[in-house]
Parts: sequence; structure tokens; C-alpha cells
Amino acid sequence: MRRDKVFDFVEQKRLPFSGRRTVIPGEIDVTHGPILYLENISVSFDGFKALNDLTLYINDGELRCIIGPNGAGKTTMMDVITGKTRPDTGSAYFGQTMDLTRMSEYQIAHAGIGRKFQKPTIFPQHTIFENLELAMAADKRVWPTLFAKINTAQHEKIIEVMDTIGLTELCYERAAQLSHGQKQWLEIGMLLMQNPRVLLVDEPVAGMTHQEMDKTAELLKSLAGKHSVVVVEHDMDFVRSIASTVTVLHEGSVLAEGTMDEVQNNPKVIEVYLGE
Repeated sequence: MRRDKVFDFVEQKRLPFSGRRTVIPGEIDVTHGPILYLENISVSFDGFKALNDLTLYINDGELRCIIGPNGAGKTTMMDVITGKTRPDTGSAYFGQTMDLTRMSEYQIAHAGIGRKFQKPTIFPQHTIFENLELAMAADKRVWPTLFAKINTAQHEKIIEVMDTIGLTELCYERAAQLSHGQKQWLEIGMLLMQNPRVLLVDEPVAGMTHQEMDKTAELLKSLAGKHSVVVVEHDMDFVRSIASTVTVLHEGSVLAEGTMDEVQNNPKVIEVYLGE
């Protein structure tokens, strides 16, 4: 399935810092299919091909797991989606109109793609409530930030997110006092405060206890539907517990895709990854 290249033109503007043109972030059109399109993406670093003609589609509201050996291209794929790395060739679209290859990292985040890295990036000396307040989608210029006061709707949003991530009872605890798993949940909550349509989550259960892994699985599954959730993970038991569709990357390309059972029984996947 390829993305239909014939769409109505939408209003565009020229970026003063680069001269490139990009669509103005707005309502995401998913009426024609997936919310995220990567088509024939290739990226090379000093002769090494990190992505090699990668084609991948993510549906609106789905929870997709991406697995593969080290060096398979998982991180580079997320870098392309978030604008950190520009592909040498290929196209990347958010909905049918937003060309990610022509947008800055800030524009992509503002449009609705959030990324959680493996190591939590939180404010350890602030409370959970304050972390979520700081992450809120709002005017971040100096003066508005200095004099901002949260309104009722914003306060309710923070309460809602704290409930979603299971940290309501700890709302006035400093983030530094949280367990590793709780810090991961807090960072996911900080992303949720920005109202993303797509969440990219990198190895969320690394270093977690079994109990924390179970709670993380419940959290990610609860987000699917409202958000498209893309999880990069090595723990196969965890992947099995959350994924209906698994994509296996190898040498920068899609090696296999399907249910966990289909992937685990694929001879090529066993040879290059699971057989390790």
C-alpha cells in the first residue's frame, strides 16, 4: 500500500531560516489511511547505511512494536520521524499533508509527534505536578512563562494525566524520589501534556521490575486508540504482552511484519535476531 500522492493542496508558508516550504501544522487528515508514512527512506553515515530503502506505515490509534538487533536502524528511524536526521532519499509524512523532511524538530513536536527516550528527561527537584505543569502545551516565551497561571481546564488536564500514569497519590513528591519505573511513567505523562497524536517510546521497560513492567504494559495499551504508540523494545515477553503487530528491522529495512507468533516463527527473524 503506497500513500496516494494526489491530495488537495493545503496552505503553505516559507520558513525564514531555511527557505524550505512546509505545511502549517493543523488538523491531521487520516481519512485516506495511516497517520505515519515512511517510504523508501535511506540514511547513510560515513558510508554506513543506517536505513536502507525503509518503508513503514503506522495506523491511526494503533500500538506498534519495533524490534531488531543492534544496528538495525531503530533509532535512526525515530530520528527521521522527529526531524533530528534528514534522509538521503525517500519521503516521510505525518497524515497526508505534513512532510516531515521539510519540518524542524520543534515544528514536528508542535504538530503532534512526541518522543520518549530510554533515559527519563524529567526535572528531579520539582514535584510530579510541577513536572506536568512545565511540560504543558503552552506559550513558552519568557514573559508569558514568568506570569502564567494555570486555569481550571489546565489543572484538570494535569489531574487527568496523573491518573492515567498512576501517580496521583504522589503528586507532591519530588521526581528525584520516584523509582525508575515511576520516572518513566512521569516522562510519558509529560509527553501526554503536549497532546500528541503519535508517541515514540524507546525501550520503556529497561531496568524495570516485573511489577513495573506489567504496569507499563497496561499504561501503553490504555493510550492506544487515543494515540498512535510506536514502541522500540528488546524484551520479547513485554512485546508479546502489548503488541498486535510487530515490525522487525534488520540492516535498515523491514525484515518481517505480523503478529508476535508470526514473527517468532519466521526463519529469517530467528536467524538474524531471535536466534541470538
